[in-house]
Amino acid sequence: MASGMTKTQLVRHLAEKLETNNKTASAFLESLADTAIKETKKNGVFVVPGLGRLVKAHRKARVGRNPQTGEPIQIKAKTVVKFRVAKAAKDAIAPKK
Repeated sequence: MASGMTKTQLVRHLAEKLETNNKTASAFLESLADTAIKETKKNGVFVVPGLGRLVKAHRKARVGRNPQTGEPIQIKAKTVVKFRVAKAAKDAIAPKK
């Protein structure tokens, strides 16, 4: 299983790139996450330029099935958060053939 970058590794990388200390880079990361959560909750969308957007979406009530018994069950409507990747990021990561 491939492992990604940990939060500590990301903070160190940001600190090196921005030529600052780890504490400042960590504070920036925390502030970005906090702002993204508040804005998505308030406005329904938060855009990270060049990366993508967090979008609040409403999922309708529907009928599902209990996987053990096969019995139909009612699934309530709920609000979910989705992340939509920006076209530029998608093309850079997985270019079309």
